[in-house]
Amino acid sequence: QVQLVESGGGSVQAGGPLRLSCAASGSTISTMCLGWFRQAPGKEREGVAAIDSEGNTSYTDSVKGRFTISKDNAKNTLNLQMNGLKPEDTGMYFCAAYPRPNCPPLGGSRFFNYWGHGTQVTVS
Repeated sequence: QVQLVESGGGSVQAGGPLRLSCAASGSTISTMCLGWFRQAPGKEREGVAAIDSEGNTSYTDSVKGRFTISKDNAKNTLNLQMNGLKPEDTGMYFCAAYPRPNCPPLGGSRFFNYWGHGTQVTVS
């Protein structure tokens, strides 16, 4: 079992930065695929970024060049640095874990077994 708790959400003006963190407990994240997902009101959940056990990353096209996913295995935490935020980035952001070293496609949220409760990001 993996417990995930997100933090760092809030309200920010367009163009500003925000950094999300996800603290994991119950199991080490070093051997897992980890991802960030978001869901805007009335829209489906979408994959934002993922990082595998070796640190290889993937991003959805709309955030490439603006968002950076990283992890700290020693602290068992996952981070998402978001720069150049846009109103369309508004939504509830979730971290998730897939207990395998390699990541499924970002669109495959159904593969991720463990989810946090989410943190709200609002860009105006």
